[in-house]
Amino acid sequence: MKWPGTKREEIIKGGFSTPLDAPMIPSFPFTFRNMNIFTLVYRTDIEAIRALLPEPLVATGDEVMVHFYQMNDTSWLGPYNEVNVMVGAELPSKAIGAYSPYLFLSSDVGVAHGREIHGQPKKLGNPSVEFRGDLIVGTLERNGIDVVTGTMPYKQREADIAELSKIFPFATNINLKAVDHIDGSPAIRQLTSRSLADVKVSECWRGPCTTELRPNAQAPVHRLPVREMLDGFYWQAEFTLVAGEVLLDYLKEGE
Repeated sequence: MKWPGTKREEIIKGGFSTPLDAPMIPSFPFTFRNMNIFTLVYRTDIEAIRALLPEPLVATGDEVMVHFYQMNDTSWLGPYNEVNVMVGAELPSKAIGAYSPYLFLSSDVGVAHGREIHGQPKKLGNPSVEFRGDLIVGTLERNGIDVVTGTMPYKQREADIAELSKIFPFATNINLKAVDHIDGSPAIRQLTSRSLADVKVSECWRGPCTTELRPNAQAPVHRLPVREMLDGFYWQAEFTLVAGEVLLDYLKEGE
């Protein structure tokens, strides 16, 4: 069958993606169902956080969250796993939430969507969440190295997800979107933001956690060193990913 091509009016519409006859990028909204999430929380050096924040974002604390997502049923993407490393950040007088310096996941569609739409610094990796007897274990493997290993006792103390949100509002994710033109000149330089919608948490557990980081030049999570191990959270949820907003357009500043 000969592909008839795509009209100009289709090309310039939002939600457009290639290949023309099998688009890779999902259009909003799409839903994540039946998720298992294991979150590690630890303290690091505040200067380490500041070194990774793009100006003019400012750090709101010295805590780091490492979310291991076991995505069991996701529109478009299907089942996959993801790790999102977050720090609390604020764009003064504009937004407060969580900035992601590192993300790793097992889905090529997820990598492409995160980078093209949100500007998230996603790379392929092999995250996993396992139950080993009375222990919850999260691992992130890339290049044959277990870059992150986290543990927490299995479901000993019930909690509320609001306890995690109090550390910093992680449901609002801030990212630096950087895309160049084909000639190497900057096409997009933005701070973007998206918030999760229709969040339903069916259970949440809290307990002491351990976090071990191993250096990897292609997954340099070790640049946020563990200074104090705090609590972990294991929770089950579903949510919908909706369109976000541009908080700051660097290329339009001063126009």
